[in-house]
Amino acid sequence: MKKAFAPIVPKGARILILGTMPGEKSLELQQYYGNRGNQFWKIIYAMTGEDFSTDYDERKVLLAKYKIAVWDVLAFCERTGSLDSAIKNETPNDFGAFYKKHPQIKYVFFSSKNAAAYYDKYVGRSSGKIYEILPSPSGANATKSFAEKLEIWKQKMMPLIL
Repeated sequence: MKKAFAPIVPKGARILILGTMPGEKSLELQQYYGNRGNQFWKIIYAMTGEDFSTDYDERKVLLAKYKIAVWDVLAFCERTGSLDSAIKNETPNDFGAFYKKHPQIKYVFFSSKNAAAYYDKYVGRSSGKIYEILPSPSGANATKSFAEKLEIWKQKMMPLIL
């Protein structure tokens, strides 16, 4: 059984980015989006115009600066490898308790269609939040180039963090 991480929730975070479940490399490193092939951090740095860093503590500081929280929809699952398509026997995180503790979060971005599907299945969307599905930053998602992904992330998120 795979176990997800605790959320990263900077003080005053209004934006939540939700993945499905950390992949093997992320679990090994104990870091969100830890696989070098995943473009999440490259997108966040490029979108904000900040100098790229591979230091995880600096990455968390960047999230805090822009009031961005990061978490996953699933708390536990069985999965061989890192693909969402291999997930089974999943258990969602407790979003009721999460939103009660962090009522200032108004914008929920899914970092994949699968994250949105699991969220819809187990949590459901509420009228008090705005939801958007972003192109997956996963290296396995080759349907869009990095530039195309970055442009969509920028269009949807930058007005909220500036």
